[in-house]
Amino acid sequence: MSEVRIVAEPRSEFGKGAARRARRAGKVPAVLYGHGSAPLHLALPGHELMLALKTPNVLFSLDIDGKAQLALPKDVQRHPIKRHLEHIDLLIVTKGETVTVEVPVTTVGEIAPGGLLETVVTALPVEAEATALPEKIEIDVTGLEPGHSVHAKDITLPEGTVLAGDPDAVILHILTPSAPEPTAEEAAAEA
Repeated sequence: MSEVRIVAEPRSEFGKGAARRARRAGKVPAVLYGHGSAPLHLALPGHELMLALKTPNVLFSLDIDGKAQLALPKDVQRHPIKRHLEHIDLLIVTKGETVTVEVPVTTVGEIAPGGLLETVVTALPVEAEATALPEKIEIDVTGLEPGHSVHAKDITLPEGTVLAGDPDAVILHILTPSAPEPTAEEAAAEA
């Protein structure tokens, strides 16, 4: 995982009006907190932040008045209709610190013919070092037959990553497709 460097500006104005002015200027209001420090109010460049947040569990290296601070996104608020960034909460992390995050689950390969893949869990809770978070966890479903299930304990996690959730949780399973219901004409023909 790579760090995304973003220059952050400290904010001294608070409230709805100040937040709107920041957004009009292309900035996103943010709060940085954690490790017992007082919350720090920041303004981050909107476009850079939007691009960085396309990567799950992105690690930010914030440049705040010339000092670097590592942070993870904790909560991202978006406009309900326009989907632009409204606010972000950032959690301070340090190198070597272990954090718990949700990592997206993806599948690779093709299941056996006649089966239907159902993904039950789309993200898996894991513990990993803050600077080595996996972007995704891949599950190989090649040749899995109908009736087969993959549990959390069956997944091979990247080195340095530990499962933080229920090991018996079903992540995905292969279903047998049900036969389509006969139409009224087919039912009449059979009778």
